[in-house]
Amino acid sequence: MTKKRTSLLVLVAALAVFASIAPAQSYPTKPIRMVVAQAAGGPTDVVTRIFSSKLSELLGQQIVVDNRPGAGGSVAGEVVAHAPADGYTLCVMANGTAAVAPHFIKLNYSVEKDFAPVALIGNSPLALMVSTAMPTHSVKELISLAKERPGTINFGSSGQGSTGQLAGELFKIMAAVELTHVPYKGAAPALVALVTGEIQMLVSAFSSSLTYIKQGRVRALAVTGTKRQRVFPDLPTVAETLPGYEATSWYALLTRAGTPRAIIERLNREATRALTDPDMRWKLVGAGVDVEILTPEALGAKIRADYERWGKVVKATGMKAQ
Repeated sequence: MTKKRTSLLVLVAALAVFASIAPAQSYPTKPIRMVVAQAAGGPTDVVTRIFSSKLSELLGQQIVVDNRPGAGGSVAGEVVAHAPADGYTLCVMANGTAAVAPHFIKLNYSVEKDFAPVALIGNSPLALMVSTAMPTHSVKELISLAKERPGTINFGSSGQGSTGQLAGELFKIMAAVELTHVPYKGAAPALVALVTGEIQMLVSAFSSSLTYIKQGRVRALAVTGTKRQRVFPDLPTVAETLPGYEATSWYALLTRAGTPRAIIERLNREATRALTDPDMRWKLVGAGVDVEILTPEALGAKIRADYERWGKVVKATGMKAQ
């Protein structure tokens, strides 16, 4: 190979490296849209607004939260899947949207192919709650009542394909009880339905339920994780009554597949800075979220593993695609 040709190849390689770095150096130069697959006031929305406020500060640009609830998160998913791959359309998804809904909702996109993992915000166990009109004050009493009155207890969720629905379905299987599922367009309307007695049971994230629980508007019976929560240390786990029961949620930042790697890395770095900020961690813990820092690759692996795990539950429940 001639010296001239070698120099040309080195120049081409250098230009390629510069082209990959340049977008991150100037990014972002305008406001960023952050799509949320749940209604305002829902757990994903609460976590997103806490997180985005700090991320916006670190990026030096406004982040506009755009709530697009409905159809198990597919409404929001389509918005992001068809957005330009330039880092200006992000989304925060819970595992119900990214790893559960694809099993039984016909989507016009693929989470694995059309989305690029950016950063994990954190993990969150759910709260099993009942209406204050219910005469039950423990998981054991709830199971007994459900066996006495099969099919008469309605359990709500933030939508078809949500983690809350799967958590309820898993509860039905393990407790051997008959409950009727009622889906809503987000956790906020489901919580209102629980307060008014339209539904009698709800499994939802602490991030949106804390205020209702503390005000006594709903009655929390248990937490769905493997250990008790720091915010409610006296609240037992469902597993203390139903050994082996576990249903947790997580929240992740994603963007359009094909977004320049340099931009994804910049977003991951700033997300890590935001999540390691003591004040941010305190706010998220207060919302029932345990922060976990992951690389984009590790987040992708987590999404795939959860997809496979919940797929087994979906199959066991006999759920069918819409």
